[in-house]
Amino acid sequence: MTATASAPRTAAPSLRSGHMPASMPWMLLAFSMFVAGVVFALLNTSGDIAQFNIAGTLLLGMVIYLIAIGVFSSIAESRRHAVDRVMTALVVTAFVLALLPLVSLLYTVIVEGFARLDGTFFSNSMRNVVGAGGGAVHAIWGTVLVTLVATVISVPIGIMTAIYLVEYGRGKIARTITFLVDVMTGIPSIVAGLFIYAVFSLFIRPGISFGFMGALALTVLMIPVVVRGTEEMLRIVPNELREASYALGVPKWLTIAKVVLPTAITGITTTVMLSISRVIGETAPLVLTSGITPNLNVNLFDDPMMTLPVFAFFSYDQPGVDVQAYLDRAWAAALTLILIVMVLNLGARLIAKVFAPKMTGR
Repeated sequence: MTATASAPRTAAPSLRSGHMPASMPWMLLAFSMFVAGVVFALLNTSGDIAQFNIAGTLLLGMVIYLIAIGVFSSIAESRRHAVDRVMTALVVTAFVLALLPLVSLLYTVIVEGFARLDGTFFSNSMRNVVGAGGGAVHAIWGTVLVTLVATVISVPIGIMTAIYLVEYGRGKIARTITFLVDVMTGIPSIVAGLFIYAVFSLFIRPGISFGFMGALALTVLMIPVVVRGTEEMLRIVPNELREASYALGVPKWLTIAKVVLPTAITGITTTVMLSISRVIGETAPLVLTSGITPNLNVNLFDDPMMTLPVFAFFSYDQPGVDVQAYLDRAWAAALTLILIVMVLNLGARLIAKVFAPKMTGR
């Protein structure tokens, strides 16, 4: 008989083996969060669960975890491993810090605004409404129409300007356009509203306001964002694609239309959505240009037109007899605005996926 020697078993990592067990960081993280939760539970003298500080618990827990993982890794492993684990924990902490405001914002808006999202809110305006009731259908239509017109105007101008700067622009003219676009990117939104208001007051009459003025104010804010984003997307398109098209005898304008733009369509779509998200929540320029009205108005060239940001601001800033009703409508308007942006982003992703060039394998 021949005896078969069994392979030696490898001992599981322990604190004395020079390497921490894989479960140890998770155990330390859970322990840190537990300690932070206990601390904030003791500080919550009122005993109300709703007053428990979740954000503070997460932040304190991450700080405790940073200290714990550094100490345990130094003891069980080495200083180099400890630094690596602490830096990894710092990156995760930075991610948590960046995520906390977003999660808190979404949670607050959803909780406060969802109760008022009913059929009345989406079908009625604020005409002849003083207290409870009423809705924001006039503001929803105003936001959609003003933003749509601004997008239709600014996107072609921005994309064609970016094409000129990347494909054709040379010398002083291109540098001047780039400088002006950079300056426009940083102007306050109220300045764009004042500019459009001043122009129309000068050529028509002082105090005038209608929807198309608001669309032009948003256009001033959108164009530089579209130009800069599209320009960067066009620059990362490989020159080999252009050269291959030229080698086949394709003219430059057709190369741009059939090769360059389809290749960068995903990035351009993202840029357009960022520009829409940049302006759809603007309040100050629309107060000056589109105006304020409780009535439904779908005519962009006559009478004031309410928008959701203005509706939310004035519902919160100037409540009527029933203060809570106005606050509920303000939160519901904010939630509706977020939902509109989400739908637009999903639609843009779908469009980019459909029109992006397909990669075919052999």
